Amino acid sequence: MRKRDIKRQNIIQLLFVITILILVSYVSSFVFHRFDLTSEKRYTLSNTAKDLMRNLDDIVYIKVYLEGDLNVGFKRMCNSIRELLDEFRVYAGDNIEYEFINPYEITDKEVRNEIFRELINKGLQRTALQERDTEGKTSQKTIFPGAIINYKERELALNMLKNIRGLSGEENLNNSIQTLEYEFINAIKKLSSDKIQKIAFIEGHGELDGYQVGDITDELAEYCEVYRGWINTDTNSLDDYFAIIIAKPKYPFSEKEKFVIDQYIMNGGKVLWLIDVINVNYDTLARGSTTIALINSLNIEDQLFKYGVRINPSLVKDLQCAIIPVNIALFGEQPKFAPAPWCYFPLIAPPDNHSITKNLNDIKSEFANVIDTVGGNQNIKKTFLLRTSRYTKVVNAPLMISLEHIHDKLQPAEFNHSFQPIAVLLEGKFESVFKNRPISDFFKGKALNFKSESVETKMIVIADGDIIKNEVSSRGGRPLPLPLGFDRYTQQTFGNKEFIMNAINYLSDDADLMHLRSRELKLRLLNRAKISQERFKWQLINTVLPVAFVIVFGLIIGFIRGKKFGQIKLPAFPKLIFFSVKHR
Repeated sequence: MRKRDIKRQNIIQLLFVITILILVSYVSSFVFHRFDLTSEKRYTLSNTAKDLMRNLDDIVYIKVYLEGDLNVGFKRMCNSIRELLDEFRVYAGDNIEYEFINPYEITDKEVRNEIFRELINKGLQRTALQERDTEGKTSQKTIFPGAIINYKERELALNMLKNIRGLSGEENLNNSIQTLEYEFINAIKKLSSDKIQKIAFIEGHGELDGYQVGDITDELAEYCEVYRGWINTDTNSLDDYFAIIIAKPKYPFSEKEKFVIDQYIMNGGKVLWLIDVINVNYDTLARGSTTIALINSLNIEDQLFKYGVRINPSLVKDLQCAIIPVNIALFGEQPKFAPAPWCYFPLIAPPDNHSITKNLNDIKSEFANVIDTVGGNQNIKKTFLLRTSRYTKVVNAPLMISLEHIHDKLQPAEFNHSFQPIAVLLEGKFESVFKNRPISDFFKGKALNFKSESVETKMIVIADGDIIKNEVSSRGGRPLPLPLGFDRYTQQTFGNKEFIMNAINYLSDDADLMHLRSRELKLRLLNRAKISQERFKWQLINTVLPVAFVIVFGLIIGFIRGKKFGQIKLPAFPKLIFFSVKHR
């Protein structure tokens, strides 16, 4: 009877467990939740990403060119991309399709090289991967840590590897993994956005021409309409643009033009100012080795001052600077160029304290000015975005600039004006520069809806117009814009394009998207020296300790069961039989 009751009880318990499992499975088919137990929530998508994935109305096809025989760091990056795309599929379903491609599976070298050229033409950047075999020999192969994203007959190249100067390979890979969600969401949003915003480059004051800003224009044209034009006398002429860019003007603005820009800001318009208040003719410097840096009044100094900034008529010289080619041949000899540091071209290391500048490579500037914040308007929040290095010298205009100074011995003690700001973000409510000023003479006979204070808006002021300027080459007699930030002489690509794009994205009020750039994943690296010293100890712990734990656990369970169900019986040993032998 007791056995029958125990059997019945076990059957009831089994049926109860099965019923609970069925109910949990049924409820879980209607209720969806994912648990992320990591401290930084690295496997949790942002609300921006979830909403974008749910609202896709067509298939996004992603080709990732990071597969095959990779080192540990790139394998980790590859796995992170795969996990992220799987997370996308949870919310987008079949509207996200992807494949990982290894170009080295193609054995025909000519075909493989043709694919490499095609990827480069599409915009993917290559990098060299060092490999070491078992015999210690090293070899090098080219990989493309990027992806090609297609959506509704539109295509976009996405480069995912950050290569920040001064950081180790592991730190660069970790920074790249940190921004994966932002990079993919930003790219997909560009391709899938139905709302096309307008942005305008202001002309009429000697600003950079279409070729000199050609690369950033092409980048912006992927998700918004880009225009160039003069400011007319209509006070509402800029209202259709979510932002305007004023890129290195040379000639003064009229009061009417200032008024139109001012009222555009008062109504919530965004402005990216890239201003040089000192005119330096680099072409003259290159031809004659000497030029004069003169103060250039643009008639917007009072306007910027009212908004809370002042660009000082001074140049920064920095020991952390770019390299330029200098002719070292004697007079009358064949030109011979050698690399030399040029302190007037500072390399700016962007800080990690803001989403605009986080995880960016060094930014190249040319003849940058110093910028200050002024005024006591408590409604404006001011954030410095770019500063020079610790070893900076400030020189005031007018001054003579000569390439002969390259041969001068630099005295670090003179470079004691550390961390000079050259870019600032302004956010809040601005006061009109035309407040308490007569304005009826500007637009006679026209009704003006004048605002003396702005709504909540923002602007970015950069005291160097060359940050947005790309180099221009010639092909077949036609000018060809080079990538922004690319230096033809050193073959380096600086972070200028990413900085400008981040600045414009921030001005476009896409705060949720920019918040993804602030995400930080902790880099938990192993101590290689400690591993080498304590290798045997950890091998012993990892092999002996688990076995010892299982044995001890088994003995404890056996002891508990023996005490519960009866006496503990020692294992039976074979009996020993002793024979006695009698001697006769």
